[in-house]
Amino acid sequence: MDDLEVKAGLVIPGWELWFTASRASGAGGQHVNRTNSRVTLHWVVTTASTLSESDRARLLKKLAPRINDEGVLLISAEEHRSQLRNVEAARERLVALIVAALHRERPRIDTSVPKSQKRRRLADKRVRSEVKAARSKPSGGDPER
Repeated sequence: MDDLEVKAGLVIPGWELWFTASRASGAGGQHVNRTNSRVTLHWVVTTASTLSESDRARLLKKLAPRINDEGVLLISAEEHRSQLRNVEAARERLVALIVAALHRERPRIDTSVPKSQKRRRLADKRVRSEVKAARSKPSGGDPER
C-alpha cells in the first residue's frame, strides 16, 4: 500500500496501515450479499513511527473515543460498491481526522479598547440619557394640584 501524506512533514508509511474487508449493510440487491465491499482501516497510533510524542499524545486525547484498548484507530467505509473506492474513502477520512486533531488554535491576544471608542460610547450614553430625561413630566408648577 502507498504511503499516506497527511500534511507537510507528516507521512504515514503504507506498512503501518492495514485493511480488513467485510460485507456492507444496506440496500444493494444481490451484489451486497456476495461481495466484501466494506473496508475497515486499522492504524496503531501508540506505535506510529512518524509521530512526535506531543503529536501522539494529542491524537490519543482527541481521538480517544475512536481508539480501542490496543491503541488501534479504526475507520470504516462502506459508501461505495467498490472495495477499492472504500479503501480510498477510509484513507481520506483518516487524513481529515488527523489534520483536525492536530490543528492548534492560535491563542487570542487581548487588546485594549481605543480611547475614541470609549469617548463615542460615553457620548452615546449621554445622548440617550438626555432623551429619556426629556420624556419625564416637567417639574415645577404648583405641587398642590
